[in-house]
Amino acid sequence: MSSLSSNFETRVANSHAHLQNVLEHAFQHTAAHKAVLVYDESCELARVLASAYRLCLPEALCINFDETAPSDILETLATLQSGDLAILVQSTNFRLEAYRLRVELFKQGLKVIEHPHLGRMEGAEIDYYIDALAYDPDYYRVVGRKLKEKIDQASHGVVDSDGAQLIFSGKFEPAKLNVGDYSEMKNVGGQFPIGEVFTESVNLEDVYGRVRVFIFGDTTFSINQPETPITLIIEKGQVVATEDSTPEFDQVLTNIRADDGVVWVRELGLGMNRAFNKERTVRDIGTYERMCGIHLSLGSKHGSYAKPHIKRGEGRHHVDVFAVTKSVKFGDDEVYRDGQWVV
Repeated sequence: MSSLSSNFETRVANSHAHLQNVLEHAFQHTAAHKAVLVYDESCELARVLASAYRLCLPEALCINFDETAPSDILETLATLQSGDLAILVQSTNFRLEAYRLRVELFKQGLKVIEHPHLGRMEGAEIDYYIDALAYDPDYYRVVGRKLKEKIDQASHGVVDSDGAQLIFSGKFEPAKLNVGDYSEMKNVGGQFPIGEVFTESVNLEDVYGRVRVFIFGDTTFSINQPETPITLIIEKGQVVATEDSTPEFDQVLTNIRADDGVVWVRELGLGMNRAFNKERTVRDIGTYERMCGIHLSLGSKHGSYAKPHIKRGEGRHHVDVFAVTKSVKFGDDEVYRDGQWVV
């Protein structure tokens, strides 16, 4: 067996073990329900995951996206019943007609696992991604719920960005969980890997101070890691100035201001996935968003929380930026230090 073949088989075996746990503990999928896997083979990671799902679900109907007419795929998915499972393994993002496929599948009452933009992960990033699929219910559910409790009870919070402090002087929106526990949710599933608790300030103007950013999402939805962290200066919830910025980040801010008028700081994201950190990165920003630490969103767009001065659908931008984080406090309780959650 060649080394390339051996490496592929190892990756499949590791993915199989992780996804088996996801299917059992997060989705509680059984043979009583049908499963359909729609996949492509345009990149290494997509081929690995498709092979792993076949091992997990030998009874599943498997559809090669590139060899099947879109109408036939939609027709097959339309036969699924509430509680059945649809899995989308995509090197890019499947487009079937004009709508977003995952949303339509949720409307059918299906459980959905979506792996988009896999073609952005190459080399060691493939292994980081596979590691990020590991599902530890005790960690995600217990720690995730404790973080939500701290957030929901807090009257204020602080992100210590190792020499800078970002202050949240008021209460937070009820925290939302992405921890593989769908028992209290309308929809079962979403984009994988998982691992996040998120909120934002009830009053966006209650946010002020400084925060150091070591990675940001650029205009191609890829991570951009400047040589020196960029300091954001925030007043009344808006980015008003920067230090040590780069032309690429300046362009991000310019784009936001052109469309949204100002640069609001909205989401406060608590990433929980320990497979990603400052050294273990992946190019796709939507995947790296789960990184164990703090990320913020810049721009007016946020689908989870309504604000009186921002109409739903009005904002165009939601750009993730990742904070150098020494400590996080909600109220007087420290919940993050030494690179991990400590609730």
